[in-house]
Amino acid sequence: MTDWSHRPLDEIYAAVFIDAIIVKVRDGQVANRPFYAAIGVTLDGEKDILGLWAGAGGEGAKFWMSVLTDLRNRGVKDVFFLVCDGLKGLPEVVTNVWPQAVVQTCVIHLIRNTFRLTSRKYWDELKRDIKPIYTAVNADAARAAFDDLADKWGGRYPAVVRLWDNAWTEFIPFLDYDLKIGKVICSTNAIESLNARYRRAVKARGHFPNEQAALKCLYLVTRSLDPTRAGRTRWTMRWKPALNAFAITFSDRFPAAETY
Repeated sequence: MTDWSHRPLDEIYAAVFIDAIIVKVRDGQVANRPFYAAIGVTLDGEKDILGLWAGAGGEGAKFWMSVLTDLRNRGVKDVFFLVCDGLKGLPEVVTNVWPQAVVQTCVIHLIRNTFRLTSRKYWDELKRDIKPIYTAVNADAARAAFDDLADKWGGRYPAVVRLWDNAWTEFIPFLDYDLKIGKVICSTNAIESLNARYRRAVKARGHFPNEQAALKCLYLVTRSLDPTRAGRTRWTMRWKPALNAFAITFSDRFPAAETY
């Protein structure tokens, strides 16, 4: 596990997806601890779980700084997109580590948080009013759709308008890129499926005696994923169309003389 956690990484990743899960750890008394994970997508379209890190307290941008710095120290010099759940303060952290990286907030997280703030009886209507925002052809069209949403729902749900407004800068990047790129970087689904496997293993054990035991459990889950490599093959095929768009869009940062 130690060798895996300190292995050298690629210099450039098309995208890095990050998220944290909460694990119960007994350290004197049982407490909730965040455990951080990151998935990188290589320029060949392959998915790689870059590492696992045990944090303290609640999930925070300060600890993500140490995680991203660790990735940089292991050889990651550039990331085109970093996709996250919209944690406050994270964009500044990412810029400090990789100045050219684009931070993309997960659209699905934003939609889920919208429904958490509203009554169930309005959900169907809200779905129809939100869809034009994240399916817009560009950022200007998305803003016009958001203004319509704000006019209609701002009186009843000002918190929803504030939620979208606060997240706007990190929500819109995918709209400025080729549809093939936008499709693969607009959500954290890639890492959420991994977290679902982690949570299943953690739930079966209840809590752990220390953070090292928890890390070992998560590491063993990581190493047991996709034994036939069928999932890896499907993932790579899904990313191939986007990689051509990445090569054109980021031609000044993309290794030359290769066809994807």
